[in-house]
Amino acid sequence: MQEFANSPSLRNGIFDLLSSAKLATDANVKLLDYTVQLFKDNGLFSDYYGYHNVDHELEVTYVTLLSGIHALEDNYISRNDLNYLYASALLHDFDPDKSIDKPHEKNVIQFISKDKTIQKLLADANLDQNLVCTLISRTVYPWKGDVVTTTEKLIQNYFSKSKIKKDKTQQNHFRELGHFLSVSDRIGGYSLGDFQKAMDMAKMNAHSSSWHPAFIVRRSVSFFEDMLNNESDMCQRVLYGLPKHMRKNLLDNIVGFMKLRQEELQIYNQFVYDGLPLVPCIEKNKISDDIADALLSIYRELPKPLQFTRDDFIESLEDPETILNTLRVGNANGPVVGFSKGGPLEKYHFDLQFEDKNRGKNNTVFLEPVAIKNGYWGFHGGREIRQLFMMQVQSKGYKFMTSFAMRDVIEERKKNEKNVVFVRKFDPERWDYFRVTL
Repeated sequence: MQEFANSPSLRNGIFDLLSSAKLATDANVKLLDYTVQLFKDNGLFSDYYGYHNVDHELEVTYVTLLSGIHALEDNYISRNDLNYLYASALLHDFDPDKSIDKPHEKNVIQFISKDKTIQKLLADANLDQNLVCTLISRTVYPWKGDVVTTTEKLIQNYFSKSKIKKDKTQQNHFRELGHFLSVSDRIGGYSLGDFQKAMDMAKMNAHSSSWHPAFIVRRSVSFFEDMLNNESDMCQRVLYGLPKHMRKNLLDNIVGFMKLRQEELQIYNQFVYDGLPLVPCIEKNKISDDIADALLSIYRELPKPLQFTRDDFIESLEDPETILNTLRVGNANGPVVGFSKGGPLEKYHFDLQFEDKNRGKNNTVFLEPVAIKNGYWGFHGGREIRQLFMMQVQSKGYKFMTSFAMRDVIEERKKNEKNVVFVRKFDPERWDYFRVTL
């Protein structure tokens, strides 16, 4: 169950919190609406399938305000501090020219320093732009090694231009506020919904960061463990200010990822020590209801932009022109844990503002992204069902095969196979469309 259904309801939730803290000034409300509009105008609204879209920005702002109001009542921060936290949370990830999904804090700050509307609204709210930049700089993650050294220099530079340039106590206090914002940023949406939402967020992060699916769960686990173990005091401080159900959401979601990681390790054990085989199979017969349900369940684990037959998946399985191979455990009749599926390019319609030159020539097969059940990635099963798929495409007399894959993967294939070419590259996702000449 999600706390907020959409961006407008999140926006209203933030407005209510500002009102309760007597911070719903004209400047603050205008800043809220202006920022939402900026995300919309730059293609980073709710329909942008990347972790750092408008929903993330508003979720972080909501959680920061909610916990900040509690810290205000606790005398940990002042109302002025809360105003700085609000503005910084609202602007912390706005990077319109991003070449990758993860925003670059420097680009965000550069944008703020050029946008006259934001500067005026910050001045109207009596906020020092340099201190807002200080807080945003501190949200960089992971906070270790060279990142700390570089960011500390930046922060010191902002302090030197700010109204607290001679006040070391206040400077340390703002460093602490930046840490508060950084932890709120990472708790954000994970405290606002159930495990389905948490998994969707992790998949969005993986897709837009072009990670291999094998890393989604283990990186999520290490992300949370790092926060709970190495920033436990600040983590408790932020969580303490959230209602009980939101604290429970976060901890339930962390446990959910840990359980999945445990399952992955048990599967790994079966493959590495028990020598369990993965068997690729060509599916020639009519698909039974049980197998169709298993395939649909695995298919739904793919990130949404990769579900090319989402509306008619079951019907597409029954199409005589569909080519389907399954990946089974143990033997050819074992449980299905993955599949490769595709068909004539003409049956697919991509909403990607480009047209394949071969569309309409009936000489190209489109391979949908290979789908494998969580825990079974990384054992070469994907490669085997992809190769089996290509053999079938060739045997049917097609001249080309197209598909989408991560840029690094396509680059690697190009080195080994001369017949692979990029057709179109997509940023920031780096999930590109390529063609293989058969």
